[in-house]
Amino acid sequence: MKDNILKTKSYKFALRMVKLFQYLSNDKKEFVLSKQVLRSGTSVGANIEEAYQGESKADFIHKLAIANKEAFETHYWLRLLRDSDLFESKIADSLLVDCDELQKNPGRVNQNSKSAKMRSER
Repeated sequence: MKDNILKTKSYKFALRMVKLFQYLSNDKKEFVLSKQVLRSGTSVGANIEEAYQGESKADFIHKLAIANKEAFETHYWLRLLRDSDLFESKIADSLLVDCDELQKNPGRVNQNSKSAKMRSER
């Protein structure tokens, strides 16, 4: 069975978010922003997983749209944490690059699915 790159990348990103949460809460004693980034960052992958189990093409598109929104929210929290000097810029920048990639991928899949849906409805 062929690996789904989007599912794999989003899962690895979620693991990084869990580790970031552990670092921020254990070492920095930061509990509010760390929970926000944990929730949105792990939600990206959860919604992508759910999209691939969608009951219809519309359900698939909707779940990917939610994943995309969660990626944008995560990007916001990561920038805020970085700019608050709660963790190293080098790590933040690496996470932001991964997040950027996740923002683009569900959007592309979503856009392609919407185009295919519109063509089939004609």
